[in-house]
Amino acid sequence: MQVIAEHCPAPVPPPGSRGIDEILAAARARLDRLDPERAHLAYRAGALLVDIRPAAQRAAHGFVPGSLAVERNVLEWRFDPRCPARLPEAVDYDVPVVIICQEGYTSSLAAAALQDIGLHRATDVDGGFAAWRIAGLPALGPTPLHHAFPLASPVTAGWARR
Repeated sequence: MQVIAEHCPAPVPPPGSRGIDEILAAARARLDRLDPERAHLAYRAGALLVDIRPAAQRAAHGFVPGSLAVERNVLEWRFDPRCPARLPEAVDYDVPVVIICQEGYTSSLAAAALQDIGLHRATDVDGGFAAWRIAGLPALGPTPLHHAFPLASPVTAGWARR
């Protein structure tokens, strides 16, 4: 039996909770979001461009050469200057960090989380990697997830050369 959502009453949200649209709007209200061209200029001027997309998404769509790949699930640990798991680039709270995701939604939430840690210059790319690509900015890929292997194994291939 298929249930159609429009016939089901919406659950009553708990008091004090916010929907994702409200959370996203609040995050973006704190950010000086950069269009792809401004993000590229900031990156060229020394800002860290951090790609938070999963490896499979970077492989499928491409990536910005020189960007740091730090998946979203570990971002705060890698950029908190207080954390022993931080990256060498996370030297202080004044580091300019520009977050990029695929379309510019997750990156806004991630940049706001970095601001919560104290990285007051954290922001994101409006429109994400998709907008970066459309703007014609430097990008590599996509790349296949699996490399084609030769038919002969390396062991067999070594014997064939003798």
